[in-house]
Amino acid sequence: MSTALITGGTVGIGHAFAKHLAAQGYDLVLASRDEAGLLAVAERFTEMYGIAVEVIRADLACREDVLALAERLEDPERPIDLLVNNAGFAVHASLLDRDIALHERALDVMCLAVLILGGAAARAMKARGQGAILNVASSSAAITTGNYSAIKAWVAIYTEGLSNELRGSGVKVTAVLPGWVKTEFHSRGGVKAHNLPDIVWIDVDRLVRQSCRDLERGKVLSVPTKRWAFMVGLAHLAPRSVIRKVSRALTKSRE
Repeated sequence: MSTALITGGTVGIGHAFAKHLAAQGYDLVLASRDEAGLLAVAERFTEMYGIAVEVIRADLACREDVLALAERLEDPERPIDLLVNNAGFAVHASLLDRDIALHERALDVMCLAVLILGGAAARAMKARGQGAILNVASSSAAITTGNYSAIKAWVAIYTEGLSNELRGSGVKVTAVLPGWVKTEFHSRGGVKAHNLPDIVWIDVDRLVRQSCRDLERGKVLSVPTKRWAFMVGLAHLAPRSVIRKVSRALTKSRE
């Protein structure tokens, strides 16, 4: 039986990945700061799907916790077949803020942890000649809405670089760049999204299914739904001055 390790697997996109993979028969290793949430999900999934669920309380802004997870990924006695680097949060803060604590935490959780865990998984999987890594980026990577865009652009480009290094190794690597997903992500991050039209929203289960299909097919960048793939493709073709103008308008609309 295959095993997947998911960061941030108790809520939102991470929880949807956990549910989908559990239904496919994967055993799970779930990592989160929310110990109560971890235990609740583990109990529910064990009962519903008859799988094994290991829980690891970890704060990905804490280097010791990240290194402990990296050791788990490289444990030869308990191999991980799929890593889902999902943990993250909205960065609703200005680049002009004097206090950079939120930005620093965001870089720790969504860049450095991804780098460390991705590297650990890649080494272990390459040695076995098989495995898969899925990094959750964002369609925000295609625009310029502050540090969140910069971070998610890093995740996407990092994934392409990791894919290059693992080419021919039997290890698949994909970054998923979703648009607006129906979860509690935005409300938890203080991002106003109630005024957005229904057409921009993606069902989280649809997102997970397409991401997993694209990973299986060896697609390095996955943009779920045709409409979001069109918008992200258009953003890559548009002049950067246009992207900055659109980004300013988006930022202003959320204030």
